[in-house]
Amino acid sequence: MRAIVLIVVFAASWAGAALAHGGESHDSGATWTFDPLVLAPLLVAGLSYALGAQALRRRRRAGGAARAWQAVLFGAGWVTLAGALVSPLHWLGEHLFTFHMIEHEIVMAVSAPLLIVARPIGTMLWSLPRNARVAAGRMLRHRSMVNAWEWLSAGGNATVLHGIAIWAWHAPALFDAAVTNVAMHRLQHLSFLLTAMLFWWSVLYRSNPGAAAWHLFVTMMHTSILGALMALAPKVLYQAQTATAAEWGLTPLQDQQLAGLIMWVPAGTVYAGAAMALTVIWIRKSGDIRRRSDAVGAL
Repeated sequence: MRAIVLIVVFAASWAGAALAHGGESHDSGATWTFDPLVLAPLLVAGLSYALGAQALRRRRRAGGAARAWQAVLFGAGWVTLAGALVSPLHWLGEHLFTFHMIEHEIVMAVSAPLLIVARPIGTMLWSLPRNARVAAGRMLRHRSMVNAWEWLSAGGNATVLHGIAIWAWHAPALFDAAVTNVAMHRLQHLSFLLTAMLFWWSVLYRSNPGAAAWHLFVTMMHTSILGALMALAPKVLYQAQTATAAEWGLTPLQDQQLAGLIMWVPAGTVYAGAAMALTVIWIRKSGDIRRRSDAVGAL
């Protein structure tokens, strides 16, 4: 725990040096972004997982291979998330809509599913002292928490909430406000990440494969429509986000069109691929159930 506190203090010490979207000079080229309110949670989450995984290794010997894969997946999710929010990609996203869209798609379609597949909460709890771990477990099992989670993670609810976050933040007024206001941008990224993790949890663990494939298909469709609207719009919709496009050899409209294409095609491909995989699983399970039913009927 002392290590976690030291990490938080260290991250906070960067506040005066570099804040995301606030008061930094952009003349020196692409730079790393050290926003303490982004960096501190990333470091705490990574350290908590590492300490929890170490504690579990000391206590258990069985299931080591499964935990190793979970650690790999968590590491990949953590690295991609940190890369999207802290690396020069974030700086570039401040100047070009195209890179900003890449950043968002990494958060929602790459980092979020990797973190969810890793199922890190249980491991992270083991980084806490015993009393705190027991208290946290009791809180998570409390009826109100369980009921709230059951509602939020229901397939339809999670899909709708994630869709609302995507469409609301891509309204031109809100998107431009997020570009020019630090607090709004943090809130935008947080809502994208949390609703995406909720959505992928629902898809992978709450819904049956057929329903999960349907939710992925719906998400692919509405995000593709949103991307197409941006790519095919005859005028610039995002004035603040595309204001510096000319410095990069693009017109504001071209920058917006490229961003729309990224949401339309590559991001849609991720959802489509996951939907197809779950459809195959659903068909195989249905076939196995039918064969067992036929075998029982033949007795």
